[in-house]
Amino acid sequence: MKADDRLRLIKLIHVARRELGMDRETYGLMLAGMKGLEGATSTADLSLPNLKLVLEQLKSKGFKVRPNKKPTRPLANDPQAQKIRSLWLSLHEMGVVRDPSETALAKYVFSMTKVQALQWLTAGQASHVIETLKQWMGRVQQ
Repeated sequence: MKADDRLRLIKLIHVARRELGMDRETYGLMLAGMKGLEGATSTADLSLPNLKLVLEQLKSKGFKVRPNKKPTRPLANDPQAQKIRSLWLSLHEMGVVRDPSETALAKYVFSMTKVQALQWLTAGQASHVIETLKQWMGRVQQ
């Protein structure tokens, strides 16, 4: 478990370094100047407690640890969902839809059906969404 913690901290420190815009030299100087690290200039040389010190130092410089993104469910892949997605992306290409993301599409579908994911639509609900997207596209093309 300690090896996993160590690797996780090293990855987090490198993310922090990148987000703070530190080049290798600046990062090495920061490490060399920290008390208790015995002049180490690389995370490879550091123990778990010292890695925690480095992370705290980076946090004091403005780095914020963000939780991992939520796990995503697989996309609906039935023909109606594919048609909905295709129409949505076409509307984006036409400049009508600003956000082509699956999240934005899910919000649109929810506003039409009160169902939160394409996977959960009934055939009738999916047909309704397809028809509204076609009508929207028709209004734009006129």
